[in-house]
Amino acid sequence: MKKIQGAYPVLITPMDKEQSIDWQGVVNNVNYFIDQGVAGLVINGSTGEFVSLSKSERFQMVETVMNTVNGRVPVIVGTAAETTAETIEYTKQANAHGADCALIINPYYMKPKEREIYHHFKSVSEAVDIPIMLYNNPFTSGVDMSIELMLEIGRACKNVTHIKESSGDIRKARDLARMGKGDFEVFCGAEELVMESYFVGATGWISVAGNIVPGLVTKMYNLFQEGEEEEAWQINDLILPLCEFLEGSGKYVQIVKRAMELNGQAGGPARSPRLGLTEEEEDKLKEILESLNVVSQ
Repeated sequence: MKKIQGAYPVLITPMDKEQSIDWQGVVNNVNYFIDQGVAGLVINGSTGEFVSLSKSERFQMVETVMNTVNGRVPVIVGTAAETTAETIEYTKQANAHGADCALIINPYYMKPKEREIYHHFKSVSEAVDIPIMLYNNPFTSGVDMSIELMLEIGRACKNVTHIKESSGDIRKARDLARMGKGDFEVFCGAEELVMESYFVGATGWISVAGNIVPGLVTKMYNLFQEGEEEEAWQINDLILPLCEFLEGSGKYVQIVKRAMELNGQAGGPARSPRLGLTEEEEDKLKEILESLNVVSQ
């Protein structure tokens, strides 16, 4: 089993003008990120528009990416669904194709109660044989899991090896890292609290910004691990405007896709009803990219 640590870009799903998946673009982007030296990759996450993809598309994304990666870096696959049975199906498919970890948020439409969330993860953990990263994100799921619930799940479910904490409450990352030590590891899921999360014990970052500046997010993590905290903070300060733009815009998918295009990678439109960037948003993105020395076309 590969070690799951470090800054992992959570990839977009590139599309053509008709909003069909650009499969060659998927392959090209994966190779680009590996060439940039990233610790690993995440697919079929929120940034990858997983809720807008069909089951067959999600399955094919796993097959395409795993074949392209061919063991070069660890791959985390988003396998969340609205029912426990579907979540198990997606997770088993990811495992069958060699994924290294499954990223699972709680069912996001029904807004389950805490006992329901516990039994959901317990059932999935018992049905599969792959590490699981529990994902807490109240902004997308409508549920903010308590520290007590996440600790209970992490301790009771042998396959839950990581927790992605995206509530924006640094106290949760701190308490989970401290109280869950030995049971699971914590990943940062809040773009504006990365260094703070590292300081309180997070061992990785599921990074939206990593699509745009993969080299910088990787270097920032490595510098922190090497004890070069001031240099890591300098990178944090440099990319913070980008992280704030992604978090606050409500258009993080569209921003990343456009930035990928401007950097010569595969991007394309987001699936409807998501709309593209306004002229003002486009100008702001280009200004940020210029400040980061990201090549624009």
